[in-house]
Amino acid sequence: MDPGKAGDAIVEVAVALAFIAIGVAFLEAILYVLLVRVLRTRLAVPLMLVAPAIVGLLLLNAAPIAWEFYLSLTNMSLKHFKPADVDLIGLDNFVRVFTKPVLKQVGFYQLFGQTLLWTSVNVTLHVLGGLALALTLHRRLRFKGVYRAIIILPWAVPQIVALFIWRTEYNFEYGVVNQLLELVGVAPIKWLTDPLWNFAAMIVANVWLGIPFMMVIILGGLQSISDEYYEAAQMDGASSRQSFRYITWPLLQPVLTPAIILGVIWTFNNINVSFFINQNEMETSDILVTALFRAAFQYNQYGFAAAFAFVIFAILLIFTVFYVWRTQALKGAYE
Repeated sequence: MDPGKAGDAIVEVAVALAFIAIGVAFLEAILYVLLVRVLRTRLAVPLMLVAPAIVGLLLLNAAPIAWEFYLSLTNMSLKHFKPADVDLIGLDNFVRVFTKPVLKQVGFYQLFGQTLLWTSVNVTLHVLGGLALALTLHRRLRFKGVYRAIIILPWAVPQIVALFIWRTEYNFEYGVVNQLLELVGVAPIKWLTDPLWNFAAMIVANVWLGIPFMMVIILGGLQSISDEYYEAAQMDGASSRQSFRYITWPLLQPVLTPAIILGVIWTFNNINVSFFINQNEMETSDILVTALFRAAFQYNQYGFAAAFAFVIFAILLIFTVFYVWRTQALKGAYE
């Protein structure tokens, strides 16, 4: 490339970046004046700092969301894929989600019930297991760092790799799980082909994957609680159970609330576990997101799948708003 042209290109890029920086600074100044002089908020600086990130996220997400909403109002499928064949059908896809089978074997309400069971069992065990491990590691133990590293390993290993290993261990003929069951006199179980046991196998694998994350979050929350609270409670004659109930648990809520919300969303939308453990494509073992995947990429019902995705998003949004309002765990962050 000609050095002269390369230099000109560098200058043009530098000038463009300079204009962008000046434009951003100008918009930030306007935003700051608006927040301070007009709205008179004390959060002017934090809002000004996060504004570019918010704008960027909106720009990156607005177009795909708008396109998906348009698809949800059409009959687009593999059969009606050309623009000339795509027609607007209003809210028919949304009505179909609730009134007709989502897949050949299951409908929305069965999938929703299975997803609620899947999410509630997993998140409950994540929290209980993470809390138990965090309380144990919060004590004075020898080799605490080694124990922590071992416990974090399931979370550190790529999820797909871990799930391939779990699927191998669930094999009916040579899997380690059935071999262990035979040692205690239990007959081998068809983990990968029986719908009920396949669902249980998915829960076990996901609990193993999720406990380390919750343990790390809760352990961080425990370490942020001052020892002065426990010393004062001990002087007042409080037992360990009372200290946990009235000190540890309430002070963990600002940490637990976002962790539980994230855990619910991740578990609710976790397609990896179901996809890799349910290799026999049993629709009766599906949850909502795997049914969404099948509707879009196996049945090729793109418009219906888009409407289905909005229904799933609405469920998660309602849960998040209700949970934050009900627990009021984030109230202290705004006071």
